[in-house]
Amino acid sequence: MFQSRTHNCGELRLANAGQAVTIVGWLENVREVGANFAFLVLRDYYGTTQVVVETEEMMKIIKSINKESTISVTGQVRERESKNPKLPTGEIEVVPTEVSVLGKCRHNQLPFEINKSKDADENTRLKYRYLDLRNPAVKQNIILRCQVVAELRRLMTEKGFLEITTPILTASSPEGARDYLVPARNHPGKFYALPQAPQQFKQLLMTSGFDRYFQIAPCFRDEDARADRTPGEFYQMDMEMAFASQADVLSTLEDVLVPVFQKYGKYSRISSAPFRHIPFNEAMERYGSDKPDLRIDLEVQDVTDVVQGCGFGPFEGSCVKAVVVHDFTQARKWIDKLLVDVEVQTGNKACWVKVDENGNVTGGISKFLVERQDAFKEALGLKPGSFVCMAAGKKAAAQKTAGVIRTLLGKRVPGHFDEEQYAICWIVDFPMYEMGEESGQLEFCHNPFSMPQGGMQTLLDAEGDMDKLLAINADQYDLVVNGYESASGAVRNHDPEIMVKAFEMVGLGEEDVKAKFPAMYNAFTYGAPPHAGAAPGVDRLIMLLTGEESIREVITFPMNKNAQDLMMDAPTPVEQHQLDTVHIALNIKE
Repeated sequence: MFQSRTHNCGELRLANAGQAVTIVGWLENVREVGANFAFLVLRDYYGTTQVVVETEEMMKIIKSINKESTISVTGQVRERESKNPKLPTGEIEVVPTEVSVLGKCRHNQLPFEINKSKDADENTRLKYRYLDLRNPAVKQNIILRCQVVAELRRLMTEKGFLEITTPILTASSPEGARDYLVPARNHPGKFYALPQAPQQFKQLLMTSGFDRYFQIAPCFRDEDARADRTPGEFYQMDMEMAFASQADVLSTLEDVLVPVFQKYGKYSRISSAPFRHIPFNEAMERYGSDKPDLRIDLEVQDVTDVVQGCGFGPFEGSCVKAVVVHDFTQARKWIDKLLVDVEVQTGNKACWVKVDENGNVTGGISKFLVERQDAFKEALGLKPGSFVCMAAGKKAAAQKTAGVIRTLLGKRVPGHFDEEQYAICWIVDFPMYEMGEESGQLEFCHNPFSMPQGGMQTLLDAEGDMDKLLAINADQYDLVVNGYESASGAVRNHDPEIMVKAFEMVGLGEEDVKAKFPAMYNAFTYGAPPHAGAAPGVDRLIMLLTGEESIREVITFPMNKNAQDLMMDAPTPVEQHQLDTVHIALNIKE
């Protein structure tokens, strides 16, 4: 035990009654019940202990101390008259003979009540994060994070993986999100970049003869925040395996992650391994998303053929997707709110109809479906009380909008959302290429380093045929947990000839590949092993385990939604001489 205390604030029990002890911690609360009588709550990392003041001299000392000061209390343990069974230390109290201030809180008014900090404004919490973390409920998320990371390390090491750290200062990546750039003082006009992921380094480790690699890796991406994504930096459990297939990676991650969910998860139910495999195209058709929340029992259905020519403008020449809920009793105001929320989330309008007690299609756009209502009802399996919400547009847009409809209906209509479980699946067979929404040109759909299914022959067969190119699948896979992409990986393209051909399809030649990925391209020309890997997101994993809705709740010192560290006041201006040292001139537009 530390010299300054004999016990912590969570360990004293009835067996300690009569002992002289010294405990230290933060003065959480003082409750005066008389002129010379008060109850104190002392809190440290381990718990809380009640201290009882019974003398005028001691009362004077206590009244001079602000809450959240750190203090030392020496006294005698005794049995409490009024026990608190909810506290581990609830059977005892300490009667002090000496109280001294170790660290004075100089503020009479705190920004928020410590034990209720989660109710405070988020920006205030982030500015005073060191106070927010004193809240045991907030601190527990960080403790669990440490335990989970330690467990991941143990399990990966037991499976023969070596933890190898990769560089933080590296070259700018030509694909993916925006880089964070670092000026190179000794190389004017040149920049390092913080790694978006250790992707190239871990593949180079495989070519170097290491068989199994992992690390709890910091990744840096200049992208906007979401509830499940923090701006700036995040951590992932990066891993790679030489001479490995997709099946090897998936089974390894299942062996590692299932025990973690079982041991640390908020919910006791978890999908059993091997997890279900859902091809990308099937996921988009059935769930309207490549990260479906399988806790929802609703599915998307296609009604394009049934509704074509009905006279409703948005349906004409469009793909039409529908989501059905039976025994629907919600009012028109509820439906209107649903439609507004769908449009806010997707930018696309939705429409609806329902079936009345007589079996007739009514409400919404029902007037356009009167002449074909029998075929419409048969196609969707409708009955009295059924509600149908639909989305129309190009196939991808209709699918995604229907996916949002499915999620909103599933979570808002009782009986369709089995929340308290971990519903896990693998999404596989991702498209290798897609048409860029902004460029209108062929682009890589996900990771450009993935192996196309069928290898070189598939690329050769599809060359010059856009439909065939868009039909090529890659050996890519995502782990989806409760509607969140929780890991992403692929079998890597380790053959430089196939790599060059894959890049040629998006308009980049061999010289471009050599220029953009010189180390990896050259390494592969020296005999690279087939290899595959993945990277579960640590922050997102902890968010799922704790059941928190915001990822910032599981990060020790998170930024706010605008990528600002309010506690450290970052980003911040720097002195001109600092800019001069790294050869940077500012050109800030108003």
